[in-house]
Order: sequence, then structure tokens, then C-alpha cells
Amino acid sequence: MREAITVQTVVNAPGATVWESWNKPEYIIGWAFASADWEAPAAENDLRVGGKFRTVMAAKDKSTSFDFTGTYTAVKENELIEYDMDDGRHVKVEFENTPNGVKVTETFEPEDKNPLEMQRSGWAAILDNFRKFVESHNK
Repeated sequence: MREAITVQTVVNAPGATVWESWNKPEYIIGWAFASADWEAPAAENDLRVGGKFRTVMAAKDKSTSFDFTGTYTAVKENELIEYDMDDGRHVKVEFENTPNGVKVTETFEPEDKNPLEMQRSGWAAILDNFRKFVESHNK
């Protein structure tokens, strides 16, 4: 197994807003993509241990799409989410209140198909998109 990759950002918004933006499907579709030529046209989220989630990630030109899916293994409101993706890789997302906002730290097991730096930059871009989405909707 390859070493886990960690990405993080600080979101300048209240903890409850950050949590809600991360978990509500109507918000997920506003940020769950890495670049402006992609979108998330649909999302479902059953946020509880054993619950499942699905986010459709698609190129805006309709050339490709895929479902990002998994099952929750730990949920601690406003603090922690852990899940296993359907391919078996584990992800841990931590939410920590700081003087500058909520630090969101995502640690994931990489897959074997793409270079590690490509995976790190993709997940970091989605996390940055999340930060921008929350901050622009929390004015």
C-alpha cells in the first residue's frame, strides 16, 4: 500500500457552515470538482456510519463522467468524517476550529493508476474549490 496523502485548507467561515457545506447535496454540487471545465451535476449523501454517498463528477463538455462513491465508517459532527471508497481506499476528513477559520484536513490512500503528485494536486484543487465556495456563500 502506498503512503497516504494529506491536503488541507483553512475556510474563513463558522464551523457549522463548513460542516453543512461539506455534507449537504445541494452544496456538494457547487464545489465537488477540481477545475472550471468540470462539474458535479448530482450528489446523494446519507451521513451516518454505514451510510453511503455518491457524487457524480463530469466534464462540462459531456466527454466523460464518473461516480465518486463510498461508505461512512466514522462520523463525529463538526469534527470528523471517515469513509471507505468503493475501491477500498480509506479517507479521513478532519474539521478543526482555529482563530483563522476551520482547518479542513483530508488524508486519503492514493490509487495506483495516476502519479501521486497528480492525485495530490487534484484533491487539493477540490479542497480549494470547497474553500472558495463556502467563503463566497458566507458573506
